[in-house]
Amino acid sequence: MNKEKVAILVDSGCDIPKEQIEEYGIKVMPLRVMYPEGDYRDGENIDPLMVYKRFPDEIPTTSTPTLQEVKDKFEEIKKEGYEKVIAVCISSGLSGTYNTVRLAAEAEKDMECFVFDTKNISFGSGIFAVWAAEKLNEGKDFAWITETMQKKVYDAKIFYYMDTLKYLQKGGRIGLVTSTVGSLLKLKPIISCNQDGVYYTVAKIRGSKLAKKKLLGEVTKACEGNDVWLVIGHGDASEEADKMEAMIDETVKKKRVVFKKQITASMAVHTGPGLVGVLVFQNP
Repeated sequence: MNKEKVAILVDSGCDIPKEQIEEYGIKVMPLRVMYPEGDYRDGENIDPLMVYKRFPDEIPTTSTPTLQEVKDKFEEIKKEGYEKVIAVCISSGLSGTYNTVRLAAEAEKDMECFVFDTKNISFGSGIFAVWAAEKLNEGKDFAWITETMQKKVYDAKIFYYMDTLKYLQKGGRIGLVTSTVGSLLKLKPIISCNQDGVYYTVAKIRGSKLAKKKLLGEVTKACEGNDVWLVIGHGDASEEADKMEAMIDETVKKKRVVFKKQITASMAVHTGPGLVGVLVFQNP
């Protein structure tokens, strides 16, 4: 049910699986992954395994869609008959995507646009698009959804650990993690996004086994015994993600695991292999 003809638009950094994109008709703007030989469009002509295979010798950079690309996407959406758009973007504290989309929306005269800075990253951002799509299907209107999204911005909390901070440092995305972990790269940092949408260290753990237990503890604490949506993500670490899911299943009872996935190429660039992450979305 979508009487108001509302489209939902995300950047590929929101890390939504193809199944959900197709199910809900979500529109995607690919971020760029840039190597010396040329640029690739995230999720279209590059996947994360291609990035991992070129590590550690080649670490690419990433870039936002251009302003013209966003405007072109708006034109595509209008041609499909949509009259309003909800654009969900990864944190403005970690990427320029939000500001680019905001500028395009301000220039848009034929569609009503709501551009949402999730203050989050990866599926911590994408969960808002899935939530909005479900609410549209339930018959909620554009105004209610957009007003409620703004109130729920801090209801999404992502936690993850990785084998090394090398890739975050290389990409300049390390945020507040530098001051708390610094050069202690043998530690397994558990990282999240603060209220400004910038990375910070939740905990420092030595060893992946202890890191998973600490990660589980942070997830359980964030659930607060409420009904929650969960997402489990990984970076070339599917077995570890399966173990994490089993641990969560024993501990968190009132939950819906919305999806489990390998993170997208643009996210893999900045985190490297060995990442395991969990998203808690409260009061869905």
